[in-house]
Amino acid sequence: MLQHLLNLFFPKSCAGCYTILLSDEKVICTQCRHEIPLTNQHLIVDNEIMQKFYGRIPLEFGAALLYFHKKGIVQEMIHLLKYKGHEEISELVGNWYGAILKEVELMKEVDFIIPVPLHKKRLKERGYNQVEGFGKSLSSILDIPYDDQLLFRKLHTKTQTKKDLLGRADVIATVFDVAASQEHHNKHFLLIDDVITTGSTLEACSKALLKIPGAKISVVCMAMAHS
Repeated sequence: MLQHLLNLFFPKSCAGCYTILLSDEKVICTQCRHEIPLTNQHLIVDNEIMQKFYGRIPLEFGAALLYFHKKGIVQEMIHLLKYKGHEEISELVGNWYGAILKEVELMKEVDFIIPVPLHKKRLKERGYNQVEGFGKSLSSILDIPYDDQLLFRKLHTKTQTKKDLLGRADVIATVFDVAASQEHHNKHFLLIDDVITTGSTLEACSKALLKIPGAKISVVCMAMAHS
């Protein structure tokens, strides 16, 4: 009853186009959902993400659900998620991609889902890790443990979006480390993040995880930057 009253006086709007959502719509409207560009990378063995990391890290599997275009619906969704407190977007994308990835045979070999961590200072500023809802939704659907304690960020760095590939790599290379125990040996880790651009952050996280004996790495992101 209370929720119906709140929706009446404070109707929820679409995260993509800001139109008022219908009663059966969540987070984004039906039209935006149909217009969102999907990558379908889970169907392509040698996809763009696998190519991006070739020669950098040995990936078992890599994919993103959405393409991220400047001034597009996905950019607006990610902006609301990261800077406006709309954590429900993370959960929505996780449920969406989880249903798709459940059909990927390799997902059955994954032992842990690992989020790219925020530094404690950034986590305090934002109040949440924007990939937590994504990861926990994947965890529930794929029946894989979500572990946000294994990988951690040693240093607090400013945003790297305006640096070139080499500049980002130099800054990020020593930022991450792991707090691994013997239970993490010989395990397959699914590393998750929101948007993949140059891949420097995911590369650094993967190299930290690969310090664990017998580790295997796969990467899944909500979106991938696309020109």
